[in-house]
Amino acid sequence: MRARGPRDGARATLPAVTSRSEVPSSFRSSSVRPGPLALIRLGITETLARRRLIAYLVRADLKKKGADTLLGNIWWVIDPLLQMAIYWLLIGVILQRDQYEDYPLFIFAAILPWKWLDSTVKDGVRAVTSQERLIKQIYFPKLVLPLAASVSGVANFAFGLIPLFALMLLVYPHRMSWWLLLIPVIGLVQLLFSTGLAILVSGVNVFYRDVGNLSRHLMRFWFYLSPTLYGLDMVAEIAETHPTIGPLVEAWFKINPMTYILTAY
Repeated sequence: MRARGPRDGARATLPAVTSRSEVPSSFRSSSVRPGPLALIRLGITETLARRRLIAYLVRADLKKKGADTLLGNIWWVIDPLLQMAIYWLLIGVILQRDQYEDYPLFIFAAILPWKWLDSTVKDGVRAVTSQERLIKQIYFPKLVLPLAASVSGVANFAFGLIPLFALMLLVYPHRMSWWLLLIPVIGLVQLLFSTGLAILVSGVNVFYRDVGNLSRHLMRFWFYLSPTLYGLDMVAEIAETHPTIGPLVEAWFKINPMTYILTAY
């Protein structure tokens, strides 16, 4: 038998690098069961450690969306303006139901943040399932994927602020005030809320692929059952004139998170 040399001994002491060794130490033993707070702390720590990966995924997503169309990310400037024009023409001109002063601006202030929420939920649904190859290649916390989808929506929302300020400067200068400086504060609240939704739907969609189809219809219902095209005063009128469904409508608007976010905008 050949005598084992020092090089062989060094090789024998090297630990084997496996997929299990890359798992966080808290989960390598089945006997260790971290509590909810420990899980949240671990998730935040590992996600912050992958901030470069999040930045890469956000840049890749913006580049992909911009490359698929001729105008690229300019659509985030054009699209809300087109939607505002359509709803104003339908409700304000044809149906003559615009009960608010500066109704186009009223609509635009709701469409812009709603597009952000809608795109975050849609991207969050396929955030995990669309990255199957990346998940199999390297280890990283899967929270990175829906978080990147949510952060990508922030960039698109920032594009949408361009036509908002242009509309106010050119058409509604009397609406300019220092309250506009609070838009980032409201945006931060919406970011936390939409990130939670993105994490929820991305996890559920791994097991139930119907979430993608279901979410599109639920988001459409949610849009019309939120103060987007009308205000809370009209909700109060509906509650008075329709006593059967009125209490249900009022109850829904009280528990609807977007009621408070859109009202703040």
